[in-house]
Amino acid sequence: QFCGQLFARTEDKELALDMLRAYNDWHAESWCGAYPGRFIPLSIPPIWDPALMADEVRRMAKKGCHAVTFSENPSKLGWPSFHSPHWDPFWAACADEGTVVCLHIGSSSTLAITAPDAPFDVLIALQPVNIIQCAADLLFSPVLRKYPTLRVALSEGGIGWIPYFLERVDYVYAHHKAWTGQDFGDMLPSQVFKERIVTCFIDDAFGVENRHHLELDNVCWECDYPHSDSTWPNAPEIAMKYLAGVPDGEVDKITHENAMRLFRFDPFSVRPREQCTVQALRAEATDVDVSLRPRRADGARKPTLAADLGKLASR
Repeated sequence: QFCGQLFARTEDKELALDMLRAYNDWHAESWCGAYPGRFIPLSIPPIWDPALMADEVRRMAKKGCHAVTFSENPSKLGWPSFHSPHWDPFWAACADEGTVVCLHIGSSSTLAITAPDAPFDVLIALQPVNIIQCAADLLFSPVLRKYPTLRVALSEGGIGWIPYFLERVDYVYAHHKAWTGQDFGDMLPSQVFKERIVTCFIDDAFGVENRHHLELDNVCWECDYPHSDSTWPNAPEIAMKYLAGVPDGEVDKITHENAMRLFRFDPFSVRPREQCTVQALRAEATDVDVSLRPRRADGARKPTLAADLGKLASR
């Protein structure tokens, strides 16, 4: 249901647009507005009409929202691909307003399922595969070269795979551009990626170790709360296992400064910096139960298979 699919399936598009705008207003003003030092608003686009998408991006930017969700592969949803000029009004509006386009893993409504009876662990382990395909698709499309100020985030995509990916796309470009017709001008594909794509990770020690093969100004840490892939409630301790030897300035970029700059988000304008430390925040939540418990009272478990995905999604 990413990127406004629910509204897009509504036959009455006038009603759908009204509902979508009402949701975006509530999300930005009531939900995020209640805790402006905690939440970064993310709007939903009316994906069925690129001109309306552009209008909504500009409307929400006036409300201070500089992030919008979109599909990692719109062609899988029955829409034109990244390679089509169909989306140009949307890309242009995002570039003009400094709105980051967030492509979440799984937002094409397709997942890397090897077999119906494969353990669910296989699906979870392969989640980054979709975003790797998305990165290649986007990078070799005209989008990032046509709109050089546009920024796209690969949400929850991880970073450990990126050094080899960058090596590979440069190799492909050098060896095949003569017959594929690709033209990156005076740049390499890896340079375009580093400059214009924002990368995000939850728990990626290998990626942090190889961070100097990335553009550090575009790397952001996340904790994925409240999903089961999250490192919450021990996110700071887990993060410090691989950030402990990283210079303070780089830690600051990865943990908050990059996100603040990219999403035009300044929590310290609302809440003093000294009240935003792990220690200070935890001191305010000593009455909150953050213990982990099984959902079943008896603690019994049975294997979850890929075929169970539909049942889980319908809950």
